[in-house]
Amino acid sequence: MKFGVQVSCYNTEWEKIKSSIDTLEKGRWNSLWFADHFLPPSPGSPDGQRNQEQGAAFEGFTIAAIAAGMTQKLEIGHLVLGNTYRNPALVAKMASTLDQASKGRFILSLGAAWFAREHEAYGWAFPSMRERSDRFEEACELIRLLFTSKEPVDYSGTYYTLEAAPLSPPCYRNPHVPILVGGTGEKRTLRTLAKYGDILNIDGWSGRGMSLDLYHHKVEVLERHCEDVNRDPSDIKHSLLMPIKITNNQKEADDFVRRLGYRASDPTHGNYAGKLLAPEDSGSVAGSQDYVIQRIGEFVEAGVDEIMFGGIPTGDIEQFERIEQEVVGAFD
Repeated sequence: MKFGVQVSCYNTEWEKIKSSIDTLEKGRWNSLWFADHFLPPSPGSPDGQRNQEQGAAFEGFTIAAIAAGMTQKLEIGHLVLGNTYRNPALVAKMASTLDQASKGRFILSLGAAWFAREHEAYGWAFPSMRERSDRFEEACELIRLLFTSKEPVDYSGTYYTLEAAPLSPPCYRNPHVPILVGGTGEKRTLRTLAKYGDILNIDGWSGRGMSLDLYHHKVEVLERHCEDVNRDPSDIKHSLLMPIKITNNQKEADDFVRRLGYRASDPTHGNYAGKLLAPEDSGSVAGSQDYVIQRIGEFVEAGVDEIMFGGIPTGDIEQFERIEQEVVGAFD
């Protein structure tokens, strides 16, 4: 069982990010994750809130590259890169470069992108959900071809093309950098994962994205897609992004779940997952040490390979160390 942390790069400063990375590298942790936004994502809707846009937002790929140079053991990735921000062939090149520099510790995580306001802010096209899904599937196919081909790649899609394009240097990791497909849409995204991905990730920031029943359901849908495309479902690892708080104060726990499950209450949000019915339906886990361990243990028994914790304030070394000792240590 692996455990990682998503370190927030929003409304913070570099020294706090650095101290968080150093703490994780010294501890029991297996992986380090960042997000990929150019404005701090704000509660409410994909349109964002203008009065929150001036906060710091460190660029995700740059931070990952710096982190690779600061660490020796941690796997490094994003939850997740937005496909609309960069050409996918460039992403493949950046990924193989970072994988070489880290000696095989990079994981490429990609999603279709949802944050409309940051596209508007920086002049990037924000197509319909259908077109973003089409582009995302093409991007995953193209990247996997570049990762796996021993020869230069030709590719002719609706949105992306390659003409005898090499990927050199290639991935350091054998057989290639793993591809984590972000999102759990049942018609398109999970099928794209079955065809081109290596890791499932269920996002606990999105309200009801973490209940055990929902996890089992998404895995069943993925397995059906794997059967359709002749893919062995055991080839795909399962991971969860889980905001976490250890507290014996029930009000603090309830407030944490409500605050980090905000998207469940807004049907206009790109990650809306339905009404938040109970703490067990939340993507977050908050409560006593025993309660948190029990909830995590349920997912471990269900077959989850890795849990990435979120919601820990960047630079709060005491919280990182407490969760490592009281929770991660329980699964040694």
